[in-house]
Amino acid sequence: MSRIGKQPVPVPAGVKMKVADGKVWVEGPKGKLELEFHRAMKVEYDDAAKQVRITRPDDERFSRALHGLTRSLIANMVQGVTKGFEKKLKIEGIGYQARMDKKAIVLTVGYANAISLTPPDGVTVELTDPTSIIVRGADKQKVGQFAAEVRASRKPEPYKGKGVRYENETVRRKEGKSFTSGG
Repeated sequence: MSRIGKQPVPVPAGVKMKVADGKVWVEGPKGKLELEFHRAMKVEYDDAAKQVRITRPDDERFSRALHGLTRSLIANMVQGVTKGFEKKLKIEGIGYQARMDKKAIVLTVGYANAISLTPPDGVTVELTDPTSIIVRGADKQKVGQFAAEVRASRKPEPYKGKGVRYENETVRRKEGKSFTSGG
């Protein structure tokens, strides 16, 4: 049995859940999410116990992998509609900064033109200061994907550390060229 897959997913109060036709719908204070799970997995919602159980048909390698995956995806949906997810990014470099333009985020990160990125539906971007970006949303995948796109606009370089990085990310620094006297 999968150690993760066999654990039931607790559904807190204030969260509406529905399972039907190979889909799971979760609705809470932070939004609505929908997931189409693999037809081999069996997902049951126990309204009395307020929990979701996932079972698999056999012990094949593929089924074992899907078992834990399905449980994790549903647990992330429940967490997303209750607490939400957030990623914090930091911009380092002289003159590097971000600003908001309506809904889009505009990055000035050392290129000739500024880069404008519009977050997908359900994802909000907040600037605490011109060098700190917070990406928030209910869908863990969308939050992570948009944060990765912002970071990819100018990855941190190893010599001076300039670029966009995650808040707790450590960048491996390299030593620059060293000049020795003649030979």
